[in-house]
Amino acid sequence: MELHTLQEIIRHGVETYGDQAAFRYKVKKSIEEKTYTQVYKDSMAFSRALEVLGKQGKHIALLGTTTYAWIISYFGTTNSAGTAVPIDAQLPAEAIWELLNRADVEMLVYDEIRADVAAGVREHCPQISCVVSMQAEQDSDVVLSFNQLLQNNQGNFFTQIQPDQLCTILFTSGTTGKSKGVMLSHRNLADNAISQDMKIPAGTVSMTLLPINHVYCLTMDIIKGLYTGITICINDSIMRVQKNLTIFQPEIILLVPMIIESLYAKLREAVNQAPENTPKEMIARTALGGRLKTICSGGAYLDPEYVDRFKEFGITILQGYGMTECSPVISSNLEWANKKGSVGKLMPNCQAKVVDDELWVKGSSVMLGYYKMPQETAETLEDGWLKTGDLGYVDEENYVYITGRKKNLIILANGENVSPEELENHLNRDERIKEILVRDKNGVIEAEIFPDMEYAQKAGISNIQEELQKVIDEFNAAMPVYKRIHHLVVRDSEFVKTTAKKIKRF
Repeated sequence: MELHTLQEIIRHGVETYGDQAAFRYKVKKSIEEKTYTQVYKDSMAFSRALEVLGKQGKHIALLGTTTYAWIISYFGTTNSAGTAVPIDAQLPAEAIWELLNRADVEMLVYDEIRADVAAGVREHCPQISCVVSMQAEQDSDVVLSFNQLLQNNQGNFFTQIQPDQLCTILFTSGTTGKSKGVMLSHRNLADNAISQDMKIPAGTVSMTLLPINHVYCLTMDIIKGLYTGITICINDSIMRVQKNLTIFQPEIILLVPMIIESLYAKLREAVNQAPENTPKEMIARTALGGRLKTICSGGAYLDPEYVDRFKEFGITILQGYGMTECSPVISSNLEWANKKGSVGKLMPNCQAKVVDDELWVKGSSVMLGYYKMPQETAETLEDGWLKTGDLGYVDEENYVYITGRKKNLIILANGENVSPEELENHLNRDERIKEILVRDKNGVIEAEIFPDMEYAQKAGISNIQEELQKVIDEFNAAMPVYKRIHHLVVRDSEFVKTTAKKIKRF
């Protein structure tokens, strides 16, 4: 089906799935449910409200965690020819105000968890003339109520949307440097969401765990979910993941590697506590809600060994690869088309080539550019090709393999190039290592490690520095001379990370 705008996807949802549940989420101790019809009506009401407020077609920021109000605000904005600007709710207020100014935002829709930002927005962002609270029941002198806006503006709404017009600006979290506002069109997001048929039946239950201001969640959890006819359950807290898995019983979830590794640790612990010879599939059903069959992994590299480890528990992991600048999915493994060690087959709407060991991609999901950053745009896009910054290759069957980041390459004095990610991925398999960062230090390779102290304690390890040095020595013995690690630093706290849970490289 040819759908190239989010407006068309929402209309397809109501026409195809109607009264089927689109979203489920907790409200105090009860479960609220919204149908595809209600999503369509509510998004139109928000669009009508924007028209009344004189904000149709403007840049509108959304600040908060994943909620039904956030999702309706997003589609109400984009389906009325506006530009939605999702903002990371974990950022300091000063950083958020700066992003609002950089993105030329004129209206803020916020969750009360960031009331501090709303309170100072008029002082720090004078161009914002309208502020809406997702939770307020009634309008006040300075803040409008999202619920009141919906109630007061029920009815039909339509405006013409062009597939290639700006739909959303997403700020990259970035492991290095200043965040950039990635401009994505309706076609970028729609094509990325629907070009690959994952053969997911309508009515399949998913649970969204990732931050909604990240494009992986936005495109694959929400937009693809609504196109496919999935019932999307909203996890209300990372602290309640296991409880919510039991409540919502999802069949499929999207995760980043860090959470996958954490889930596996819980499964391993459950195996140790279960009676001997208890089937692993039974243990997984008890620990993960009873129905989980598929995990889609993205956002960072996942050790392929986890694919085999989860298979023992009856769960399939589909490893993918992408970046915000490509809306985001570039390649993905599928249940019936899966190569271990790869990050999947190129999406049907994407082509790739390798230039000086760097992967370049082209297709309808590639961004329009960076907002008000022409130099950075010119450095990243060349004749429609997106320079991913990733080192890798594509095999004869279009499966993609990633070996590291171009800007992270360690160039040694003898001219040898070393990918730190290759060494990190190898060492990270050791249970004594929780987090690791490999880098150049005065011409030699250094590894900084945050050990798994819980594992060390259970294993009776008293001298962790000595133990980790043994790990490094064993690793070095199997490596060519130029890839050997010459210096070890042991941390006593976790690394600083982006909100996408990637370690920041300084």
